[in-house]
Amino acid sequence: MARILALSSWVAHGHVGLSAAVPALQALGHEVTPLPMTILSNHPGWPHVAGAPLPCDQLGAMIEALDRNGWLAGVEAVLTGYMPTPDHVDLAAALIRRLCRSRPVPRVIVDPVLGDLPKGLYVPVAVAEAVRDRLVPLADTLTPNAFELGWLTGEAVGTLEAVQVAAAGLFPSAPAQTVLVTSAPAPEGWIGTLSVSRHAALSWATPRRDGVPNGVGDVLSGLIAAGLPAGAALGHLSTLIEASLGAPHLRIVESASDWTRAAPLHPQSLPEI
Repeated sequence: MARILALSSWVAHGHVGLSAAVPALQALGHEVTPLPMTILSNHPGWPHVAGAPLPCDQLGAMIEALDRNGWLAGVEAVLTGYMPTPDHVDLAAALIRRLCRSRPVPRVIVDPVLGDLPKGLYVPVAVAEAVRDRLVPLADTLTPNAFELGWLTGEAVGTLEAVQVAAAGLFPSAPAQTVLVTSAPAPEGWIGTLSVSRHAALSWATPRRDGVPNGVGDVLSGLIAAGLPAGAALGHLSTLIEASLGAPHLRIVESASDWTRAAPLHPQSLPEI
């Protein structure tokens, strides 16, 4: 099982950010060290929310303590998600570069949490630019949604072919080996996921569901950080979504006996571009 260091948001109630990825990974037997960039009472979509980012000097001290205790040795994957300020992006980037000087070199999974349609960006432009310029170039795997891919590349992403072109366009400017794009275009009533690497492009389509709780993308990026192939991760996620429809939060623990045993989803190969 994988040893994963995860940097993102943490909520006291509900399942988004680290509070989604960590229990899902633990249910599959992975070892996770979560570093919360910000701590909130709950997802900001609820009527009341409180909390604040953790100061970077405090996070830096936590990193040093983890290192001195030997708990950063042997980390196999680093996952980054929500970043509240450019300084937090810098801290995450510096930590990744530090860990990549060790052996084994960890895989780096960047979930560029910037925004979504129809609202657009929900982080400050300075944060989005910092993620684009300082985290994306460090990634082995990126997990943007279609809006985030369009923002990162400046390209149109209205069709599956356009998403494929935009994702492939990240390769010359970043060493990303794979771009896994969620909320990709799909036939009506379906939602698409597209995986683009230097050598292949694969797509999946799953039924669009109403009443899906927040945190689905956080679980998916966590499963990818654990080293699961995209089809296997999507199989787990699809079953978890079905078990959580209409619930206020993802039923990660309550339905673990079902979603942890789910079969992979089979992809469709796309032509080379």
